[in-house]
Amino acid sequence: MRRFLKRLVPDVYLALTLVFIYLPIVVLIVFSFNALPKSFLWGGFTLRNYASLFSGSDGTGILDSLVETLKVAAIASVVSTLIGVMSSLGIAYLKKKMQGLVMTMTYVPNVMPDLVTGISFMLLFSFLGVQKSEFTLIMSHIALCVPFAILSISPKIKQMDKSLTEAAMDLGATGFQTLRLVVIPEIMPGILSSLMLTFTLSVDDYLISNFNVDSSIQTLPMMIYSMAKLGVNPKMNALTTLIFLVVFVLMILSNLSSFKKTNNKKLKR
Repeated sequence: MRRFLKRLVPDVYLALTLVFIYLPIVVLIVFSFNALPKSFLWGGFTLRNYASLFSGSDGTGILDSLVETLKVAAIASVVSTLIGVMSSLGIAYLKKKMQGLVMTMTYVPNVMPDLVTGISFMLLFSFLGVQKSEFTLIMSHIALCVPFAILSISPKIKQMDKSLTEAAMDLGATGFQTLRLVVIPEIMPGILSSLMLTFTLSVDDYLISNFNVDSSIQTLPMMIYSMAKLGVNPKMNALTTLIFLVVFVLMILSNLSSFKKTNNKKLKR
């Protein structure tokens, strides 16, 4: 009986945790097919929400805000990852005491509330006389993402065998060739995780965007927040469902890729 309870309690705990996490998503997906607009009562199954999402018939500008959000997130993730690679390489060649100091400074923005970061950049742009625009939005998102990029890439650089770069240089490779042909392939998992993490952070951000962009530009989180005051548009349910499905498929493909690489390494051994 005790053995049964020891096995049952963790299983029940895990099941309740999964239900708590995924039940809201299931409800979201179900109500994306709801025929009643702006209602939490089920009014029948319909695909009208998905059709109107791509037709833009009601002029809500959801797709425009989505495109703007994805554009800003793509730029912020790529630039912050490039800065993260260069910064992580520079940190790797510092003395250990300096490495600890620099990494501590890197941790500070990660634990800083977004409210503080958003207001700080708003005051900085005002002090410099820079008007709020898409440029200020992108710059604030890059600043948000850089520390996370460094934390994603630095562990991979630490795990890399430094003798590889030394061997490449001894064999006549230039510094750029060593970086491109040796270092980048070795830290590629960290670069990919940095791109995904920073992209997600940028897409998800509301506070920093709200403080550092003018009223003519709206990101998707800003539009969702403004729409939630009057009731979420059913088109938004459809859009978030599609985003979830895309992320879910990408996660499956990523896991399958890593699983194949692991199997290939085992077969080679």
